[in-house]
Order: sequence, then structure tokens, then C-alpha cells
Amino acid sequence: MPSSPDEPAPDSGPDLPDLLRRSGRGDEAAFARLYDATAARAYGMALRVVRDPAQAEEVAQEAFLEIWRTASRYDADRGSALSWLLTITHRKAVDRVRSAEASSRRDTSYHQNDHAVEHDTTAEAVQTSLEAHRVRGALATLTDVQREAVGLAYFGGYTHTEVATMLDVPLGTAKTRIRDGLIRLRDTLGVES
Repeated sequence: MPSSPDEPAPDSGPDLPDLLRRSGRGDEAAFARLYDATAARAYGMALRVVRDPAQAEEVAQEAFLEIWRTASRYDADRGSALSWLLTITHRKAVDRVRSAEASSRRDTSYHQNDHAVEHDTTAEAVQTSLEAHRVRGALATLTDVQREAVGLAYFGGYTHTEVATMLDVPLGTAKTRIRDGLIRLRDTLGVES
């Protein structure tokens, strides 16, 4: 039985450019076929760069996530689909290696520069207590809305957007409350800007 014009011949591989185009339009089945056809090569590329099977799996996964997100940007005139896919994978692998090297350098630098300095723990505890008392006093000078916004942002660790959502106010209002609160704290504590 002859194959239809839309299907590749039984012995040929999948049409990667077509699968990328279809993936770019959100076709999950096409992306699954693309993945099945190319995952081993992407993993191999990542493994050659990062030299760790677990890291290579993560890199390949990150690469396919980016491929899914950016499949619509693939341009067949600029190169083959497989080259495009492997370029993304290679870039992710190189980024992983660079990140690991930078982390290692930071750790080494930190340990070389981190010397235990003799200090008086009692004096430090007293100083910390006095500073905490000053800050609590300064917080008491804020309006209720400023104190709530500053507390969520700086003590709760929430972003401005999250603070706005939690307080059910527009983002600009949340930012203004935080900014005004910080200005008042700075003035109350006598901190130079």
C-alpha cells in the first residue's frame, strides 16, 4: 500500500521542519514525535559538554522546553531543524558548565576570604538588640498601610506584585506605600541616602 503524500516514506525519518512548524502552533502530538526523533541526539550533545549523565538529562529537558516555547521561530532558510535543535541544546549545556564553574569560583573565593574574626558576642548581641529596638520604634512611626506593605515586602519577602495582590490594591499603590514607608524609616533612623 503506497504512503500518502503527507506521510514520509516508511524508511525515511520524520519531517523535522514540519514537526517544528506544527509544534510552534501548539501541536503536542507533533512535539512528542519531534522529541522521540531527536531526544537521544540532544542528550548525547549535552553529555559531551557537561560530562555528567544526570546533568545532561536536565540540560536536554531544559533545551526541549525552550524548543517547545520557541518552535515558531525556527527558520528553515537559516539551517536544518536538527542543527537548530542541537544548537539550543549545546547553548544550554555550555550555560550549565559556565554556571557550575562560576559557582565553584564563588565558593572557593568565599572560603578563602571568610576568616573567623574574633569578636565579643555579648557586645554584638547588645548592639543587635539596640538596633532592633530602634527599627521597631521607627516602624511605629509608619501609617498602618505603610507598615503593612513594608512588612510584607521586607519581612515577608514578597514581591511588589504579590504585596499588591495580598492587599487588594493596584501595583502602583503598593509600590507607593512601600516607597513612602521606606523614606519615613530612613528619615526616622537618620540614615543617609
